[in-house]
Parts: sequence; C-alpha cells; structure tokens
Amino acid sequence: MMTEAMMTRRFSTGWAAMAAFVAASLMVPGPLAEARERLRERIAERMAERMGADAGAKVAGSETIAYGRDPLQTLDIWRAKGAAGPAPLIVFVHGGGWKRGDKDNATGQFKPEHYPAEGYAFASINYRLVPAATVEEQAADVAAAVRAIVERADALGVDRHRIVLMGHSAGAHLVALVGTDPRYLKGAGLSFADIAGVIPIDGAAYDVAAQMKDGPQIMQSTYTQAFGTDPARQRALSPTAQAAAPNAPAFLLLHVQRPDGVRQARALGAALEAGGSRVAFGSFPGEGLKGHAEINRRLGDPSYAATATVDAWLKRVFGR
Repeated sequence: MMTEAMMTRRFSTGWAAMAAFVAASLMVPGPLAEARERLRERIAERMAERMGADAGAKVAGSETIAYGRDPLQTLDIWRAKGAAGPAPLIVFVHGGGWKRGDKDNATGQFKPEHYPAEGYAFASINYRLVPAATVEEQAADVAAAVRAIVERADALGVDRHRIVLMGHSAGAHLVALVGTDPRYLKGAGLSFADIAGVIPIDGAAYDVAAQMKDGPQIMQSTYTQAFGTDPARQRALSPTAQAAAPNAPAFLLLHVQRPDGVRQARALGAALEAGGSRVAFGSFPGEGLKGHAEINRRLGDPSYAATATVDAWLKRVFGR
C-alpha cells in the first residue's frame, strides 16, 4: 500500500520530470504561432492527466446514482458516519478544463473519507464534457445532480436543506456559476434557498473575458473551446458578472498562490459581497499547476492547512 509520503515523492518526482519536458518543449522553434499553441495544449493535457492520476483512485463505500441518460450523468455518494438524523451534504465537482476529468480519479482520496467522518454526506459527480456538451449544459448537470440527491434525501439520510457545492478548477467555475446564476437551479426545480453555500477551489475563470485576456497562454485554446469568442456568452458564463443578487448565501473562496487565481478569486469575492453574500477566503501555499493540483489532492487530509479552514466554515454554514 502506498503511503502519503510515497505518494508525495512520486508526485514531486513526476512533476519535476513533466516540468522539464514542458521547458524543453516550449524551446522548440516553430514558424507558426498556431502550431506552438497546439503543442502547449498537448503539454497541458499530459500534465493534467498526470496530476489527475496522482489525485487518488476512487474511495470504496459509495453508492452510484444516475441523474440523467448520458453515461457521464452519474454521481457517487458516501453516507455520513454516525449521524443522528438527516446529515448535511457536500457535492463535489471535479476539474479538467471542462473537457476531461472523472469522479473516480479527480476527487482526491481524503474527501470521501474525511467529510463522512465529520458527519456529512459527500457526493462526487461526473458531468458531460466539452465539446460534446456546452458549459451551459455542464452547469445544468451540476444542478440536476443535486436534484437527484434531493429527490432521494430520505433514503440517503441527507438533509435537503443543508447542501454545499464544492468544486476544483473548472469545477470551481461551475459551482460558482450555479451559485450565482439562478437559471441553472431553477431548471432543476431548485433555488438558492436549497443551497447553504459554495466552495470554489482554486478556480481562475470566474471572469471569463479577463482570464482569456490575462490568463496563462498555455490555457487559451482550452478557454476558447469552452467559452467561445462571443463577449455576451463569455459574460453570461462569468460568475463575477452574474454575482449581483440573488446568489447562494455564503461562499468560501480557496486559492493557492497563482497570480491569476488570486486575482480572479478577489474580484469574485468583491462582486459577491456587493450582491449580499457572505464571503470568506482561504489562501494557501503553492504555485503553478503543482500547487493547483495539491490543494485538491490534499483537501480533507487533517495535516493540510486548508482542511481545518473548510471544516470551520462548514460548521458555521451548517449550524453545527
């Protein structure tokens, strides 16, 4: 069995090798900017796949529910341990640039163990991916997954009135969007009254147009594929632009020290506060894609600082 120390060494060694590969690849001369962009995209995909593999395989003990007809419209749910009555629920949405990722290997090993032990039900969802689906359909999938659990709340031992959405990277964008644009929950027969709070983890596309202008060059084709070039659509898919009231009542914005992630989280927080939501921040060490992956991989680990921050916030939001 691989220990946490072994996993960390493997992650660090793999990251160093991948970083060297990135540096060498980007030095290869190319006559066309488009060709260099395609190379950057392939490198980004390989890095994301490697980090997803290091995030931990699926934790045993879940029940799988289909919330739609597409094979990707499924979720796993772990019941709360030792709960006396219906338990609060955390719904996690994985990242992957809106076009990749899977609940079985991108949830992280600690969350499905830690949160049920704290007395919460924990669910992790899959959703349809770009380009087969649009980002709008992905946000609708998040809401539909919540609806599927709400409909089974009694059987699953879930308190349908205490639900928190949590998501990492592209998943952070999706939960923030569902938490600011009421049409997605409304489309699933729900409302912001059904959501106690939202925890976006190290997202960086809360303002899509700003991210496409100022974000990392290596991600630009991913953003264009997800959000297109129409400014009106980009604005509609920007949680920061949608943050005028009404919104979900409480947000905890977590980030590492990526400049675009910090900048985007602060701007979203200011817009949410202006819209009347309660906003808290969690800032943690970590730079680049390595830090971006680590905050997801280690959240729920009692020795990781972000875990205590999230635990304290959940207790306040859930009234425990």
